[in-house]
Amino acid sequence: MYPLPAIATSTDRHRRDAGISRCGRLLRPLGGLLAGWAMVSLAGAEPLPPLGIDRTAVTVSGLSSGGYMAVQLLVAYSGTFSGAAVIAAGPYDCAEGNVEHASRRCLGHGGEIPVERLAALTRARAAAGSIDPLSALARARVYLFSGRRDSVVPTAVTDALQRYLLHFLPATALRYRKDIDSEHGMVTDGHGSACGHKGSPYINDCAFDLAGELLAFLYGPLQPRNEGPLRGRFVSFDQPAWPRDHGLAPSGRLFVPADCERAGAHCRLHLAFHGCGQNVARLGERYVRETGYNRWADTNHIVVLYPQTGATAPNGCWDWYGYSGQEHALRSGPQMAAVHGFVERLAGTAGACHHATLWEHLLAGRLYLAWGMAYASGSGEALGGFWPTRRLGLRQTGPARYERTSCPATSRP
Repeated sequence: MYPLPAIATSTDRHRRDAGISRCGRLLRPLGGLLAGWAMVSLAGAEPLPPLGIDRTAVTVSGLSSGGYMAVQLLVAYSGTFSGAAVIAAGPYDCAEGNVEHASRRCLGHGGEIPVERLAALTRARAAAGSIDPLSALARARVYLFSGRRDSVVPTAVTDALQRYLLHFLPATALRYRKDIDSEHGMVTDGHGSACGHKGSPYINDCAFDLAGELLAFLYGPLQPRNEGPLRGRFVSFDQPAWPRDHGLAPSGRLFVPADCERAGAHCRLHLAFHGCGQNVARLGERYVRETGYNRWADTNHIVVLYPQTGATAPNGCWDWYGYSGQEHALRSGPQMAAVHGFVERLAGTAGACHHATLWEHLLAGRLYLAWGMAYASGSGEALGGFWPTRRLGLRQTGPARYERTSCPATSRP
């Protein structure tokens, strides 16, 4: 994990964050935080396909800042994620929005991690409704990993995560591996630097299949991995435009096994978060293609989503300490809401297409209005100014969720 830049504390920054928070609260009743999204088509990227993912089998993993992101998603959206694998990271909201805490105690460089206080904070946020009820978290499965030679995020930090999780999960729901002599990085059995190497690409060949072990813990026994050419395909998908000011890249990556393209396949979904300095802009697709997930996914009906940070993310890190604003670890956090939107899109199914006037769409509940602008219900996709007689197509992509598309003029209104 790279050194952390200071979080801006100027009056303008506070006003901007406060404005974002107020806008978020205004927009949620009108269709959720996603109303700010403008799904701009990018060259070489495409919208996430509605694959009808099994909503009971959505899991997440991540390394370093991605590990902290995995913890945030598991805790804040525990009703969505049934399990998580965390590699070299600490407890939920470890830094409490303070960059000094992030760079010291949360990276093992001095000061105790206040596990009891963070657990109490979690309970308070659940009671306030800013994260999901803790009853769902109690049913999750969590795999933890810390390399014995990790000098970036020492094992003591992940030990604190274990203590934190035991406030909410039974010990039988946890598995913790810390017996591999690896430095800081994603451990594989055939790609990357030497096991004890510290530095880019932070993918370390330790003759240990970490991706396979964590997926088997989260999902149960798996079919043997694909040792030959993958049958599935890689997709470069549009990431929402609005959160790019908060660290997201224009596009992310998706691996779709061939069997998951079929209607009614109901495949599982795993989200894999890179660490700092490992996004596509810095490493190309090495983290996407060389960390071991896809070979298991290809033979086990698991779609793998690789969200990506972009140019505005400090050091390419995910926001685990507050650079995107005070809500970074809540459901309403910009990165959190965006990633949850990806899951909702993948869990949808291709539904009826409606070619109608904006007025007809409004009456049918397929769009809503905000400040004279029209937005697709559920997805929040921006549709432009509201002219009642203007016609366009909206396709249902999930329960009460619509997205703009090209429908035949004869489609039902």
